[in-house]
Amino acid sequence: MDLRAELLKSIWYAFTALDVEKSGKVSKSQLKVLSHNLYTVLCIPHDPVALEEHFRDDDDGPVSSQGYMPYLNKYILDKVEEGAFVKENFDELCWTLTAKKNYKPDRNGNSVVSHQDAFKLWCLFNFLSEDKYPLVMVPDEVEYLLKKICTAMNVELNSCELEDFLSQEPQGQGGLTVWQFLDMVNSGRFLRGIEQEAISMAVEEVYQEVIEDVLKQGYLWKKGQLRRNWSERWFMLKPSALSYYMSEERKEKKGSITLDKHCCVEVLPDRDGKRCMFCVKTSSRTYEMSASDTRQRQEWTLAIQTAIRLQAEGKKSLHKDLKQKRREQREQREQRKAAKEEETQRLKQLQEEKERKLQELELLKEAQRQAEILLQEEEQRRRQQHEEMQRTLEIQLREAEQARASMQAEMVLKEAEAERQRKRILELEDMQERLQEALQQEVKARQDEEAVRYAQARLLAEEEEKLKQLMKLKEEQEEYIIRTQMEKQVLKQEMENKNKCLEEAQKQLEEVRVNRQRVDQDVMAAQRKLRQASTNVKHWNVQMNRLMHPIGPGDKRTNVSGGVFAGYQPLLSRRDSSLKLKQRVEDKGSDPTRENSKENVSNGGNSSTLPSPDADTMATEPTN
Repeated sequence: MDLRAELLKSIWYAFTALDVEKSGKVSKSQLKVLSHNLYTVLCIPHDPVALEEHFRDDDDGPVSSQGYMPYLNKYILDKVEEGAFVKENFDELCWTLTAKKNYKPDRNGNSVVSHQDAFKLWCLFNFLSEDKYPLVMVPDEVEYLLKKICTAMNVELNSCELEDFLSQEPQGQGGLTVWQFLDMVNSGRFLRGIEQEAISMAVEEVYQEVIEDVLKQGYLWKKGQLRRNWSERWFMLKPSALSYYMSEERKEKKGSITLDKHCCVEVLPDRDGKRCMFCVKTSSRTYEMSASDTRQRQEWTLAIQTAIRLQAEGKKSLHKDLKQKRREQREQREQRKAAKEEETQRLKQLQEEKERKLQELELLKEAQRQAEILLQEEEQRRRQQHEEMQRTLEIQLREAEQARASMQAEMVLKEAEAERQRKRILELEDMQERLQEALQQEVKARQDEEAVRYAQARLLAEEEEKLKQLMKLKEEQEEYIIRTQMEKQVLKQEMENKNKCLEEAQKQLEEVRVNRQRVDQDVMAAQRKLRQASTNVKHWNVQMNRLMHPIGPGDKRTNVSGGVFAGYQPLLSRRDSSLKLKQRVEDKGSDPTRENSKENVSNGGNSSTLPSPDADTMATEPTN
């Protein structure tokens, strides 16, 4: 806080004291008197011409504070020089003007503080008040000032009682006015039981420390420079100098030690009958001093080091620096408090937003439950349709079983007819055995028969491999059915889990419909395979009819000249083909539905490419 701001605070009180009607304006004559007194106490040369020119008579009406400020700044405050006047006299002038109107001590003489102490408290209030008008002192500074006064009296301040008082007292602009503060002190609420003299001494000590920048004062023994004798002096330490006097009345100043950043203080050992010694070293001289005890020496050394530090940092007042730091701390607390309130408000908004979203979520859940009910109804309807379709398929399968039974009966008849044909072949073989002329051809035929049997074994192995493939296809079909059922269960589980959005549920329903169409296609494919199986059965009936064609006697004797057994090898080959055909018919009779469903996949319509045996395939197989 610079000198101009300090002076303006006191002048503000004087100006408001002159404003009797509280209209914010003061008469010109009063302002002339105030300005003249300010010239005097601030030791500024009088300028009556400027004074009369500014407050000339043709300017109608009183002058407001805004109208007085240009003159005050230009002709008074701009000419003020620090150190050229006594600050206490200036404050007394302003206090005298404002106290007559505003300060109301106890008329019975029961005031805790005297009029002079009230003036000093007024000065302390101006120093610690905020730089905003009207001037107020925040509760933290009130507590700080009262603690300083109580500490000077070795009394502890009751902070709880102070907080109660501040909470009950109406505060304007966030703090107490000086008159509220003085009334609080005069009430004796915080200084009860303490004599007025002790209070005056404490106020004087705090006034000197805060206003006059006295860091420490007290008696010390000082060693002289010329006579080298020890003398007791009253020392007073300020940030710029350490002055010493004959006594504590400070009427006769004996000298001063100028302090700067090059000075230092050191503790000395006891000697010359003196103890608790220390010295202050300047650039030109070393001053030796002795304190009464170790505690006093430590306090003095710390205070002198503080003064040297302030000089090194370019600061003129310790309490101005402390006040600025406390103000910065309050601003930081206010900022943190505002940030906390803002965070609380933001959290509250987030909580409201969360509740709103929860309500929306409840609405969505309700809509989802409705959608699930619709899906369940649709699923139940689809299941009924599937059950109807399954019953239809079961009916078709029973019809297929009946067709298979009829086919098996026909196959039994065909086998009986084939048995009769085999008997006739055996008779022909007997006739061939009686032919001794073809002994060598018979041996050769037997060799051929061995080769044919080997080929037959190979064909049987192939048939077994194909049978394994058919079994594998059956297992794959069963796995496909199981997988389809598992997919159906997974689909149902996904339909239950994916309940976040109605649109996703509709997509899943569409997939179920596609799967239903695929199953319908599979059923149609099974029906087509059944029809193909019926066609194959008819085809085999035709083939069996051709096989049943009897062999006429003497058909093989027409080529006797070329060899009696020239056609024996083809007969064996055809006979093997008939055996293979019989095996396939038996396989089809055991599981026609499986054969028909897998035959088109594995063989690609093999049944239509098998050779058509004729009556010549019923040739006689030679026996051993």
